Amino acid sequence: MVFQSTSVKMVRSLVSLCAREVVRDHGSSPVWLSCVPRELYRPLLEAAFDHCRPLAIGELVQRWPERVLAVGGRRKPDQCPPNRLCIQALLLAVVRGLTDKRCCLQVLDLCDLHTEDGRLEESIGGWSLTVALCSMLLQARAATSRGQRRDGERERKRWRESEREGDGVVKRDRGTEREKHEAEGEKKACGGGGEAYCQREPGGLTPQDVMVRGVRRRMELERRSEGQQQNCDPDWQQAAVVRVRADLFINARSWERVRGALSLPGPLRLHCRYLRVEELPAASIGALLALLPRQGLLGLDVRYSSLGVAGLALLLPLLAPFPLLHTLRLHYCNLDLQRSQPGQQEVLQDMSQGLALLTRLCRLSLTALRLPGHLRLLLSSLSQPLEVLELPYLSLTPADLAYLSSSQHASSLRELDLSENRLDESSLPSLQRLLAQGEGRLTQLSLCGCSLSDGLLGALLPSLSRCRVLKSLRLALNPLSRAGVVRLACAAAGIPTLQLLLYPTPLEEYEPGLSPTPSSAQLLDWPLVEGSEQFCWTSALVLIWRFMGMSEPKWQVTRLTITSTLNHCQRVDIHRHQGNQTKQHEAKV
Repeated sequence: MVFQSTSVKMVRSLVSLCAREVVRDHGSSPVWLSCVPRELYRPLLEAAFDHCRPLAIGELVQRWPERVLAVGGRRKPDQCPPNRLCIQALLLAVVRGLTDKRCCLQVLDLCDLHTEDGRLEESIGGWSLTVALCSMLLQARAATSRGQRRDGERERKRWRESEREGDGVVKRDRGTEREKHEAEGEKKACGGGGEAYCQREPGGLTPQDVMVRGVRRRMELERRSEGQQQNCDPDWQQAAVVRVRADLFINARSWERVRGALSLPGPLRLHCRYLRVEELPAASIGALLALLPRQGLLGLDVRYSSLGVAGLALLLPLLAPFPLLHTLRLHYCNLDLQRSQPGQQEVLQDMSQGLALLTRLCRLSLTALRLPGHLRLLLSSLSQPLEVLELPYLSLTPADLAYLSSSQHASSLRELDLSENRLDESSLPSLQRLLAQGEGRLTQLSLCGCSLSDGLLGALLPSLSRCRVLKSLRLALNPLSRAGVVRLACAAAGIPTLQLLLYPTPLEEYEPGLSPTPSSAQLLDWPLVEGSEQFCWTSALVLIWRFMGMSEPKWQVTRLTITSTLNHCQRVDIHRHQGNQTKQHEAKV
């Protein structure tokens, strides 16, 4: 069995090497394209993407022999995203393939093709990819219109030729008949018999027959032209030749272009998997949802849009027709319910009813919506328990945490984010009960900026240690001393599945003058002590893990340098390798 799997890997690597050599020289493409089997199109296309051969990509996609082409998907850690030129060549080839009889493409899957890493200048982001897809839809429609015009011109030319032929036959027959009448008159004048002379030859046509044939030809052409006119304005689904699946990123600048591309039928039909919109009002988002196919939309991400409570209550019912929708993210949508306003409770009821319509919702993210004391009203209406719940900057109250710890969602959560919600002694029992409910299922937990002091964290560590499947633990921007961070490190070392630990910089490493109980904003802005103390502290922390018996894992310690809410913190990526291959420990600052 091992030999078989090894041989399969060797064959695949050999195919990859050969494909790389084949696509390297584009001048030889006419030779190998004429004889390459369909089984090798996929390795050749992968080699063309890996080595940035846009011309080869265009040739392969234009002749794609299969019904489905999936480009993108999850990449390996060391794999670079596709080049921008390669993606543009792919989209142009799809348009050309619409008129190529060799192309069998019916489904083009471009999900996860974009990248959000701005440092990769040659890659393409989600916003640029969305605009490129809209341009492809418009180009395909224009190409189809040109093809229909060419077909119409050919048909009209054939019709004119048949008209001229029919007119010529009629004129010749009329001249022949006139000559016959003149000859008959001469024969009668001469006393000769004209009966035999005026008999037509076998296979000859009278003018009446010619006229009948011309009328039938015109009727046939009229029926055909009517059929073409009906085909020029068909049903939306019947017009689509290729279905394109992708993740769409739309903001206020690209909204008009996207709406224009989606509102016109054509040979390409755009199916959205995940939709992310920014800076759009509720009415524009609703109009956009009306243009998308009902099947296939899995998630909606709305950011930096001034929806308000009324706008969100208007938007949620529009998501009900999408049966597969399971993810809803609302980030900074200007929902501030800290001040009581007239009619606020009725609008909240509408929001709750709108969430109840999303029967498959299992991932909910509400960031900076300011909904203190309203968590029960929102989550109790859901028909099934949530698996992912993100509530950062929500101003949660102890009553909200008490409801969450006793709700149907507590035992089903796999990911929980309570960052930037202030925790104190009154909310600690609810949080302990919540961790106890999800200790066998919770894999990711984020408590960044929750004002956890050494005492609160010490009371919470036993509950954290019992989360035996926890893979990611984030506790940045909490006011912990070195002793508190050491206790956190010891507890983290006892969790066998932990892969990421994000811990705060100890208070001792900040410049003097910091408040004894600083907020997360103060920790973020306060300067750190200059010098080598940070390196010594991190190295000492790694030594603590080693002395606790963690001799097999490989610990990599790095400091975050990105200016964000995770600035003044330490990040530990824990890679656990079994066997004798990992005998050394590396600490990098």
